[in-house]
Amino acid sequence: MHKYKLWVLLALIIACLGALLVWLAPSQSSAEKTDSMQAIKLSNSPATEKMPANITNDRTFISRSQQDTEINCQLQLDNSNHLIVNEQTRNCFEYFITEYGEKDIKQIKHDFKAYIQQNYKAPALTQILDLWDRYMDYRQKLGNLQPPNIDKEDPQYYQSVYAEMKNLRKQLFSDYEIDGLFGIEDTYHEYTLKRMAVLADNKLNEAQKAQKLKDLFNQLPEDWKENLEQLNKLEDLRKLTADIKARGGSAEEIHRMRMNLVGPEATQRLETLDVQRSDWKNKVNNYLNERDNIMKSGMSDNAKQQAVQQLRTQHFSKPEEQLRVGTFESIHDQGGKLPYSE
Repeated sequence: MHKYKLWVLLALIIACLGALLVWLAPSQSSAEKTDSMQAIKLSNSPATEKMPANITNDRTFISRSQQDTEINCQLQLDNSNHLIVNEQTRNCFEYFITEYGEKDIKQIKHDFKAYIQQNYKAPALTQILDLWDRYMDYRQKLGNLQPPNIDKEDPQYYQSVYAEMKNLRKQLFSDYEIDGLFGIEDTYHEYTLKRMAVLADNKLNEAQKAQKLKDLFNQLPEDWKENLEQLNKLEDLRKLTADIKARGGSAEEIHRMRMNLVGPEATQRLETLDVQRSDWKNKVNNYLNERDNIMKSGMSDNAKQQAVQQLRTQHFSKPEEQLRVGTFESIHDQGGKLPYSE
């Protein structure tokens, strides 16, 4: 259950990052890759604050698409019945906002107010409704912000977007509210923006970039690292490896970059995988060359088919390899680029 909550939280943050990048207004919301992922192989303490005992899940507040869900409004209160602003507060607000499309904004606001009035008492009631009004204002104004006149390939574009978003928040929320509503999301935003800046820094070579990326990763809270390692390190490895190969860099440069980014054990596994992929590439190329010689020979069509089948069996003893090489044959015959993993 704990892991499930972490993945839900991470999914929300990734969705919010999408909103950051494209200025969303309120709205409805291959085996080789697996090998690489294996080669490089969010938590919060349980809430202790009290919550209202009279919470209900009245179905009248739920849209048609949410009929199989419970209202996600586990708002937390302190001993004085004041609202504790945290990610659960925002989850509650967003639960109602996701009904947009099935309901208009006026109906959403009406339903939220009715639900809160039914389940909370002063002073929390007033605090929740006031914060809700400002959050809805924030979501509307967020959609009206204009993107900067900067190339989207430039990390500064996203830095500017993020700065505008933070400025808007300061106009509507206190520092305490900003930290509670957006603190976890901002941890991911800031990490992502720093990664982009490192990858775009032309003053650094790939090994230096790898070291800086590793340092950034190590600065994250411990409960983020397991998930983000899978999401980002494979991407960083591919990007830096491609950059080295594009400029004609050496295998030693790739080795140093990997050592800095993922350490010696993962580097050894990746280099073993490199050897396996190189062996496969040579094996397929040799087979296709011999197959071409057969297809260009003066043998009958039936004799060619038999010779090719015998050749395939000689080169590829495993059924899964024979099935896989069939794809390479089709692409080769059509003059396409063979799908080797680099």
